[in-house]
Amino acid sequence: MRILTSLVPLALSALIAAPALAQQLMSAQDFDTYSKGKTFYYGSSGQPYGVEEYFGNRRVRWSFLDGQCQDGHWYEDQGNICFVYENSPDPQCWRFFRSPDGMTAQFKGENGTTTELYQMKDAPEAMQCPGPEVGV
Repeated sequence: MRILTSLVPLALSALIAAPALAQQLMSAQDFDTYSKGKTFYYGSSGQPYGVEEYFGNRRVRWSFLDGQCQDGHWYEDQGNICFVYENSPDPQCWRFFRSPDGMTAQFKGENGTTTELYQMKDAPEAMQCPGPEVGV
């Protein structure tokens, strides 16, 4: 019985740690290899959030799914992947993780809030960026 009671805490700690082990923090090289040449749709809290296309030389194109696109680039900073876009000079730094289900990203805001995005699906084609002025 003593062996069984000493194994219970060990088994519980393994179950708690299992989700953390399932996600692996991506380095800049991992992120570049995984994303370059692809377009990913992202979701948050079960809702579509945005789409981003990844080019060579760490160039990107982002849209909040509103028809407007922003070009930018990314760089690595202390384990974070930081994005700077043409309309927003302040970097937005994320931590990207790989799991068997795809990729997730975590953003920590200045006021301590956290935003988590997850890869919903890969897009088979490049983004369309007609902009809101089309047809006016």
